[in-house]
Amino acid sequence: MISETDAATWGIAALATFGVIARPWHLPEFIWAVTGAVLLVLLNLLPWPDALAAAGKGTDVYFFLIGMMLLAEVARQEGLFDWLAAQAVRHSRGSAKRLFLIVYVVGTIVTVLLSNDATAVVLTPAVYAATRAAKVEPLPYLFVCAFIANAASFVLPISNPANLVVFGKQMPPLLIWLRIFALPSLAAIVATYLALRLALRRSLNAPVAEVADIVPLTLAGKLAAFGILLTACVLLVASAMDRDLGLPTFIAGAAVTVIILAIGRQSPLPVLKDISWSVLPLVAGLFILVEGLNRTGVLPALARVLKQASAVAPQATSWVAGVVVAFGSNLLNNLPMGLIAATTSQAAQVPAHVTGAILIGVDLGPNLSVTGSLATILWLIVLRREGEHVGAAQFLRLGLIVMPPALLLSLLALSVVSR
Repeated sequence: MISETDAATWGIAALATFGVIARPWHLPEFIWAVTGAVLLVLLNLLPWPDALAAAGKGTDVYFFLIGMMLLAEVARQEGLFDWLAAQAVRHSRGSAKRLFLIVYVVGTIVTVLLSNDATAVVLTPAVYAATRAAKVEPLPYLFVCAFIANAASFVLPISNPANLVVFGKQMPPLLIWLRIFALPSLAAIVATYLALRLALRRSLNAPVAEVADIVPLTLAGKLAAFGILLTACVLLVASAMDRDLGLPTFIAGAAVTVIILAIGRQSPLPVLKDISWSVLPLVAGLFILVEGLNRTGVLPALARVLKQASAVAPQATSWVAGVVVAFGSNLLNNLPMGLIAATTSQAAQVPAHVTGAILIGVDLGPNLSVTGSLATILWLIVLRREGEHVGAAQFLRLGLIVMPPALLLSLLALSVVSR
């Protein structure tokens, strides 16, 4: 039997998750996550020192997000995104389908080398600028940013911070990682592209306007581009050395921002004002909610079930675990789901291919709904800033077409390489 306190904890977590998804009264997502976390403490369901410790577990994520948001904002203000947009439109040569492919390829590269959160924060403004320059409906191309951010997020360990959470100290060396996930990643990327092209085909018939003369990048714009490339190199080195990614990203983003502002003798206030700081309390609230769920005793029970199932039927367990985690990520968000999955799988000491299936579910499953991943929530925040709005139902209709085939093909590819 579930105790009253456990039921209350799960009820608060469920209501907080619903608030993040539905945004009643159009209140920001972080309000609901923080409110749920505060209720756990006020009702003595989670001691406040444990709540603070849980929020502290997200320190690396906070640093990572701040660094990326600094890079994105200073690049936007210095015209880098407008310049990249003009280049993309010029290379599309009047074809909406070619522009769609260019955005998808660039999104894949950004996700692989800078992470899915960077795709949401850095690439989305550039794509929006490109659609304005091309005078086309922006949503089909903006959807690419959201879906490729998750579909390409397990090519490398650094492609998604959730990857580091799921594997923890059992992170495979890079070459072994590529042997396990290269084929599943390829399956996810290709399947997602084909599904998006099929679902959005009617929106890709409009001609793309010719771009006028492209204004050259300023020195500050070139420094912003160099800073983004430098950050990608820093992340690759940090990953290879098995280091945390947050602090190096923060240092790189802060250093680039300070240098550019100093050269231009600009105030930092415009950059700091336009950053979406609300994502930080959102992440903190999610970490606290997961800690509350962890104290209910359900996770150790799940670990025992997972361990028994893995011993009896490891291949079937990997399929079931991947699918369950994929859909569960849309109910809880994949960041807390990754924490839950990591706690459960590491306690159960499951085989590597079961952990791999769980990771695919955590990374790819969120393509079903708007709140499936932190990257998609960041994408929504960027869209609102640009005056665009995507409803939960609208995203879900597209997600039902895109996510399931990619998930099943990726799990199939994983089963092939695991034999």
